[in-house]
Amino acid sequence: MAEHTSSSITIEAAPAEVMGVIADFDRYPEWTGEVKEAEVLAKDDRGRAEQVRLLLDAGAIKDDHTLAYTWTGENEVSWSLVKSQMLRALDGSYRLAAVQGGASTEVTYQLTVDVKIPMLGMIKRKAEKVIIDRALAGLKKRVESGADGPAAAAGDAAPADPIDPAKKL
Repeated sequence: MAEHTSSSITIEAAPAEVMGVIADFDRYPEWTGEVKEAEVLAKDDRGRAEQVRLLLDAGAIKDDHTLAYTWTGENEVSWSLVKSQMLRALDGSYRLAAVQGGASTEVTYQLTVDVKIPMLGMIKRKAEKVIIDRALAGLKKRVESGADGPAAAAGDAAPADPIDPAKKL
């Protein structure tokens, strides 16, 4: 069985808010450095993505791949590779757990990658760790910045001046 890599981070927001950002694939190019395009190909009866095509540009690795998503309750989503140019497998998950009375969320990201080109196991795990750490940091920044709130949707996301809340920067 393939080894996986996982890491966790705490985000200062409720699980539903965090999952809202995770589930909004159309906006991935705005906050993930490696995803240049995201297209939802199929949705389930609740409107959640079941298949997503992602165009990835991570420097040495450029790929156009499709992932199948499985939603477990409100706080877990997992995915597996449907097709890819460079990858043999890409299986992962986000698991969310409410902490601090639900005001914060511990997000655990697990990932297993298998590339079509030969690669040493320790190099592959290091690459998985880099991918996970960047994804979690980007997710935390996106959620905590409030960039997906109503003001951002209206294009009015400038932060308020901490001294004069009525004044915008």
